[in-house]
Amino acid sequence: MTEQQIIPKFKIFDLYDISEVKTEDPGLKNVINLQPKLILKEYGRNFQKFGQTKINIVERLMNRVAVAGHRGKKHKVIGRATGKYTQNMKIVLEAFKIIEKKTGKNPVQVLVRAIENSAPRDEVTVIEYGGARYPQAVDVSPLRRVNLALKHIVHGSSEKAFGKKKKFFQALAEEIILASENNGESFAIKKKKEAEAQADSAR
Repeated sequence: MTEQQIIPKFKIFDLYDISEVKTEDPGLKNVINLQPKLILKEYGRNFQKFGQTKINIVERLMNRVAVAGHRGKKHKVIGRATGKYTQNMKIVLEAFKIIEKKTGKNPVQVLVRAIENSAPRDEVTVIEYGGARYPQAVDVSPLRRVNLALKHIVHGSSEKAFGKKKKFFQALAEEIILASENNGESFAIKKKKEAEAQADSAR
């Protein structure tokens, strides 16, 4: 019996096989974790340097869902998503079911493609020179690219569902599908284009 036959093939939550999910963007390969696990729960153990890269990308999406109302440093929108792991992961899994039904593809692969499409490559920072402040275009680090993409996907979903008839998981599924198709109607794609346009004007 070979070593490959001994090691069991895990599907996350025993539903989705991520062994064949690929990251095509070479800049994001090392920061999108696709390690198969049966239960995605790290109990917050990501405090070391680059600790987020050791957490599965689906769990990172779920962690963002828990703070869907944050805008900057303030919690502006109060929605149904709370800090409860089971409730937030249920939102993600319900969204995945819709994605699988609509696209016929592995929803984790669709999520990875959405992150690759909506991760901004440039953004603007402010530098101070001689007492004056100037905008300066900078490259975005791979880890921040993924974090921004996840944040914009969740914020876009939250705004489409808040105070409306559409459920959060339906809006999340729609946003992920639009971003994976590089559709201009996606909130995350709009944010990416906006950031890169500002960076181009600040060069």
